[in-house]
Amino acid sequence: MNFAAPFEQLAAGDAFVTRGRTVTEADVVGFSALTGDWHPQHADAEWAAASPFGARIAHGMLIVSFAVGLVPFDPARVVALRRIRDATFKRPVRLGDTIRVAGEVAALRELDDATGLVTWSWKVLNQDERTVCRAGVEAIWRRDVAPSAAPSRDRTGDFVPLPL
Repeated sequence: MNFAAPFEQLAAGDAFVTRGRTVTEADVVGFSALTGDWHPQHADAEWAAASPFGARIAHGMLIVSFAVGLVPFDPARVVALRRIRDATFKRPVRLGDTIRVAGEVAALRELDDATGLVTWSWKVLNQDERTVCRAGVEAIWRRDVAPSAAPSRDRTGDFVPLPL
């Protein structure tokens, strides 16, 4: 998938795979400090050793955040993320695991003359190619279509004349 392509060149089924990123103890501690989430599953090695996972694991939201950072969004095209929906955590990510994102365009919808909505289906995979998280992700994407010839209004509500 070409993340610099205009909306009109994208197609359902366009796929991508990102580079990998190893999750470290510093990542987990830093995320705990930023969010205030010091749950012992993430922060207490002794407590976590007795848990069903048998060790400390990364926060699910940290993994989603890393996934967003791994996808090479082109700022000339992607206006904003609109939604992350149905994030499902399938298995834990342990300190030292390496993750990457495999995704594909699930749907495209024109929003207006300037933008379209790109909906992806993402899988976050670990180093063993096992899915650790699935999510639907939507982004507002710039289009390369000329604006319509319809008159527009400025901030005051007055019509703005079209150039001759």
